[in-house]
Amino acid sequence: MQRKKIIPYLLIAPAMLIMIAVTFYPLVYSFYIAMTNMSMYSFFNPKFIGLENFKKIFSDIEFYILFFRTVIWTVVNVFFHVVIGVMLALLLNKRLPGSGLFRILLILPWATPQYIVALTWRNMFNFRYGAINLLLEKIGLQPIPWLSDPFWAFVAVIITNIWLGFPFMTVVTLGGLQAIPPQLYEAADVDGANPRQKLFKITLPLLKPVLIPAITLGVIWTFNMLNVIFLITRGGPGEKTHILVTKMYTSAFDFYRYGYASALSVVVFIILLIFSAFFIKLSQSREVAR
Repeated sequence: MQRKKIIPYLLIAPAMLIMIAVTFYPLVYSFYIAMTNMSMYSFFNPKFIGLENFKKIFSDIEFYILFFRTVIWTVVNVFFHVVIGVMLALLLNKRLPGSGLFRILLILPWATPQYIVALTWRNMFNFRYGAINLLLEKIGLQPIPWLSDPFWAFVAVIITNIWLGFPFMTVVTLGGLQAIPPQLYEAADVDGANPRQKLFKITLPLLKPVLIPAITLGVIWTFNMLNVIFLITRGGPGEKTHILVTKMYTSAFDFYRYGYASALSVVVFIILLIFSAFFIKLSQSREVAR
């Protein structure tokens, strides 16, 4: 009897050891580094300084500017990911000629390596030779300084990330749509429901179980997106396109402030943890209320 109780623990032990090695240990080590003055000069003998790095972060006005910019970056990107993704999924869920080909084409942005996409868009945003400005000039508009003006540089990285992100929402939504029983729409037709009523009374409520985890993941991925901004603008011009995670990267690998960068990563982790818990809790409470 005692042996039967031990066997399940022995079976899950290898998986638990791997999780501890690749997940929990780096997390705990990050918390430790965040409380030291580790840098290039004190890499082998860092000194424990408690919460000093966190005090520097929260007393610096730059952190709040970066946080505000990160929130805008995340909200705008996820909004367009969801809107475009759901609209395309609704379109592809219909029996249209060539819908299979369109489904394959829509996955291409998601399947292409991010650094290839980012470098391609960077060339397309070139002021003199980029495809976008050449197109604007052909239709009689002035070229836009995409990569030299702070506002347009931020718009450029947002456009790139929207193009990268909406296929994920399309695929997830399409899977959710195909799980909705067609009998519900047939019953709605019998009751005389119009397309708008079917969308808001049947489709969107039944898509919620797949959209909530997808949006949560989308927020986390977008909040932590480094590649697009780093490869297109490197945080410039004048550090006006930096978000929290790109600032964390430059602090660690350009200025070798490992302790400070690790503290910043802990702050980002706590922000996303609070958001995820709050968003999922809010969704569950609304579901119970119904």
